[in-house]
Amino acid sequence: MSGVDKFIKVSTNNLKPAKGRLLLSEPFMGDYYFGRSVVLLAEHNEEGSFGLVLNKPFDQPFNDVVKDFPEFNGPLFVGGPVETDSLFYVHTKGDIIEGSLEIGNGLYWGGDIEIIKELLLINKITPSEIRFSVGYSGWSPDQLQEELNRNSWLVSKNLDKNILRINPNILWKELVEPLGDEYRHWSKFPSNPNLN
Repeated sequence: MSGVDKFIKVSTNNLKPAKGRLLLSEPFMGDYYFGRSVVLLAEHNEEGSFGLVLNKPFDQPFNDVVKDFPEFNGPLFVGGPVETDSLFYVHTKGDIIEGSLEIGNGLYWGGDIEIIKELLLINKITPSEIRFSVGYSGWSPDQLQEELNRNSWLVSKNLDKNILRINPNILWKELVEPLGDEYRHWSKFPSNPNLN
């Protein structure tokens, strides 16, 4: 049983994007931000879509990049190409972080940063309960649908808050493999076909 099987039952095929669903990029998308990415949609409506890439950690430690912040021993992630000078976060502590917006199934985004700093200082929030990202992923109205029509993404549902516990380096592969024979071969493609 894979790590994902323990937490998430993934299903796809003809799903529409919606808040709380995941976008899984097709295997040959060569984009720095979106190549083999898993994007959590925090918003999807007639005004567009907003999400965070969940599986692109920075090489540098969190506190080397984010200054004037309590010590945090988890990674910092690249959330997407928009507002790359701003910090965004998803977490499981919506019950105690004021201003959090529910995504679904125990996951929240945003909320009072001062409460988050305090929780970090008193060790009441761990890297498996919060994921910090620099930048976000955004689509204008109909832009995401156009990309779906070009088969750039698969939409997946049944998200669970425990997705934050899965190793980000294997997350894309772990989510693609259970999708069935039609997509199982995706995970076997090399990241760079030129190196094959």
